[in-house]
Amino acid sequence: MKYTRLIKKLDDQEKKDLNFVLKLAKTCNFDNRHTKHVTKLALKIFDGLQEIHKLNSQDKFKLLCAGILHDIGVHTEGPKDHHKTALKIILESPILQFDDKTRLFIGSIARYHRGALPDLKHDHFKALSPKERDVVSALSAILRVSDGLDYSHKNRIRDVRVGYTKETIKFDCLAKKPHVRKEVSAAKKKGDLLRKTFKRDLKFKILTVVEFTGWD
Repeated sequence: MKYTRLIKKLDDQEKKDLNFVLKLAKTCNFDNRHTKHVTKLALKIFDGLQEIHKLNSQDKFKLLCAGILHDIGVHTEGPKDHHKTALKIILESPILQFDDKTRLFIGSIARYHRGALPDLKHDHFKALSPKERDVVSALSAILRVSDGLDYSHKNRIRDVRVGYTKETIKFDCLAKKPHVRKEVSAAKKKGDLLRKTFKRDLKFKILTVVEFTGWD
């Protein structure tokens, strides 16, 4: 599946920008299988929570780009601080053709896919307006959970469907096998920002491929 198929409609400029994003990811020797899967799950979660976050197609494109670039710091600096390295690369790389504000957006989303939550002590986050910070927090929250759902980097959770009430966000996770404890545990842990942003508890239900008969 090509990355362009993850979002149904891209305008000509977005297609050009996406090519530069993929070029940068490739120069950083990114894990294409993991990256594509995490990005796919993130966009599914974005769609499932549309009525809560009310973000637009431009925001969804930023999530797509951040998903592709979220792990580009691993090869350069190793896994420990790769989220911070990803931010630095996104802000400074001449390969990307984004303006400075868009770099801040995408870089911040990628930076917050793990580790500390968004904080005004961070210069890149402080540089955004309050409304822009809300968007970054929402998109980062989604990316954190989707990254947790592929904790093993083995695509064990194949698909996800999201539902919600006033109190809860529920994730129905389609898995190859029922034993995906590490993935669910990681998603719950990394759901901290989603709980904080949308003020809802998170629940995860595992459906195996054998018992799956299609989404209702």
